[in-house]
Amino acid sequence: MASTSSSPSSTAVSTAPAPVIILDFGAQYSQLIARRVREARVYSEILPHDTPWEELRERHPRAIILTGGPESALDGDAPAMDERILKSGIPVLGICYGMQLIARDCGGTLVPSTIREYGHAELSLNRGRDSTLFDGVPEQSTVWMSHGDTVTSLPPGFQPLGRTGRTEIAAIGDDRRRIYGVQFHPEVAHTAYGRNVLRNFLHTVAGIEPTWEMGSFVDDAVARIRAQVGEAKVICALSGGVDSAVAATLVARAIGEQLTCVFVDTGLLRAGEAEEVTAAFREVMHLNVRCIDAQERYLRLLAGEVDPENKRVLIGHEFIKIFEEQAATLPDVRFLVQGTLYPDVIESKTKDSKAGHKIKTHHNVGGLPEQMNLALVEPLRLLFKDEVREVGRVLGLPEHIVNRQPFPGPGLAVRVLGAVDEERLRILRAADKIVREEIDSAVELQPHPWQYFAVLTPLKSVGVMGDGRTYANLVAIRAITSEDGMTADWARLPFELLARMSTRIVNEVQGVNRVVYDITSKPPATVEWE
Repeated sequence: MASTSSSPSSTAVSTAPAPVIILDFGAQYSQLIARRVREARVYSEILPHDTPWEELRERHPRAIILTGGPESALDGDAPAMDERILKSGIPVLGICYGMQLIARDCGGTLVPSTIREYGHAELSLNRGRDSTLFDGVPEQSTVWMSHGDTVTSLPPGFQPLGRTGRTEIAAIGDDRRRIYGVQFHPEVAHTAYGRNVLRNFLHTVAGIEPTWEMGSFVDDAVARIRAQVGEAKVICALSGGVDSAVAATLVARAIGEQLTCVFVDTGLLRAGEAEEVTAAFREVMHLNVRCIDAQERYLRLLAGEVDPENKRVLIGHEFIKIFEEQAATLPDVRFLVQGTLYPDVIESKTKDSKAGHKIKTHHNVGGLPEQMNLALVEPLRLLFKDEVREVGRVLGLPEHIVNRQPFPGPGLAVRVLGAVDEERLRILRAADKIVREEIDSAVELQPHPWQYFAVLTPLKSVGVMGDGRTYANLVAIRAITSEDGMTADWARLPFELLARMSTRIVNEVQGVNRVVYDITSKPPATVEWE
């Protein structure tokens, strides 16, 4: 077997249509832009901001979008783009940092603002400035701002298209060259008419027909997998979640019997999950599955470890070791399939997001060892969770698999805060089972939470049970609503439901005497506590 890892697309070929290229300047929402473009039924690809023009030209882009980013365009070493992009005649839309680059590079003036603009703002379109970029957008609308630098004078040929209370130049455009910039973020849900702006740019300005579908992604992914893998054997890491299930089914469609799936019972799964997952993969999805009992191995590995980053790295390294051990028993296995999604990649900050800021390490991204005996196949790496579910439906997976709520790769190890041992896992499993049962049965919830679970904290508190003093564990409940996992809000659960869960957990789970509910959105928090 080879002793190096490779990018999932390093040897793949694409049969995709000419794309819209999104140049990533390190924005946390780069993939959200791609998602909005795909929602408009236009194919898109994300590339690093410094991709040379020769490589861009070979892809025959229909349009180019410049993302936001965490840096200042006024810094001497600020992330830049190939100067030939703005001279190419290809339609360009700059968002936030991207607009500032356009203004700077085309001869405008950019200055550091004394007043930062963050959050909701009211966009006023300039009268007499007729631009197709804002077709269907009212003269006054809510947008989402997040910037410090400000454009104070326009480059030659540009017109001011909009302003806010704090930013006189909040949108610019050169209709002749089809180059536009918006200081706000049209990709986020907080911008009321953001989708209109993006659709206008794609369909009207760039003239791209809305013809791309998720079925096209499946066909292209199958071609990429076949080109990458060839005749080699492949194993797939099955975790029990929708991501690995869809990844395995997609790879199975591409290479058939070349694929062997391996499901590892780490002992970090929810109550009854190992048995349920095994039955689903074998009897419903008809995959060739090996089941490995590694519960004791993981408990020994995590004994005494309290740092969440170390937990993720330890779990990721052990994860790969087990699969390499299994691969050694199979002839000619050279590839490992993982259900990695883009939110994992963007939060971990890998080489694919050069200018990004690391949020946390995911066990199957930044937690992987630098040298592996298996190259990775990650067919879902550029998708959000809701898009993965759509791919699952295109592949014909049953709804009870497609709609499984997200579950972290490290499992309950990152929901047991602090040290992980058999007793603390027992407490968390029992509490989590109650949370899921109660919320699953509350069909009246609208919207139904996107994800919900229990967290065992390292805190203990004094209580009174049976007329006696207790000093027992504190359990937190987390329930969120979200579209894609990149942003989320806490679910407004009815008080009666919260009361039932609290009462059941305290009465039925030995070792717990207090329950709290997490009412923090993402950002500033993440979905998981670790």
